[in-house]
Amino acid sequence: MEDFNENDRNTVYSKKVRAGKRRNYFFDIKNSKNGDYYIVLTELKRKEDQKDVTFFEKHKIFLYKEDFNKFFDALGETIDYVKTELLPDYDYDTYNKTRYNNVEGETEHYSDTPENEEESYNKDEKNWRGNRSDWDN
Repeated sequence: MEDFNENDRNTVYSKKVRAGKRRNYFFDIKNSKNGDYYIVLTELKRKEDQKDVTFFEKHKIFLYKEDFNKFFDALGETIDYVKTELLPDYDYDTYNKTRYNNVEGETEHYSDTPENEEESYNKDEKNWRGNRSDWDN
C-alpha cells in the first residue's frame, strides 16, 4: 500500500528549492474546497537543540489569487533593489546550481541548468516530493 500524506491531498503542484544545508522552500499550489487555487510558501529549517536533538522549524505564507500580482510586484521590486542598490557588485550566479532528483528518483545531482529538470520533477511526483521530513537525504 502507498504512503499517503493527508496534507498533500489537495496539492496540485509543488516545487522544492533547496537553500543551503539546513533550509528548504516549498512552493505548493493547493485546491480549495470551493474550487479556487492558492499558493502556500513554506520554509522548512532543520535545527538542533542544546542536546543535539534535530527538529524542524516550519513557517508558511498563504497567498490567494487576488494578491498574486501585488505580491509578485513587491517581491520583484525588493529583489531588484537589493541587486541594484545594496549589493550591485555581488555575483548572484554563484548560487545558480540546482539540486534535483534524477528521472528514476534514485539520487540527487547538482547541475547549473539541467535540461530535464522539469521532466524529472513531473515524471513521478513521489520521486521528488517524497516525505518532507526526509528533505536532507
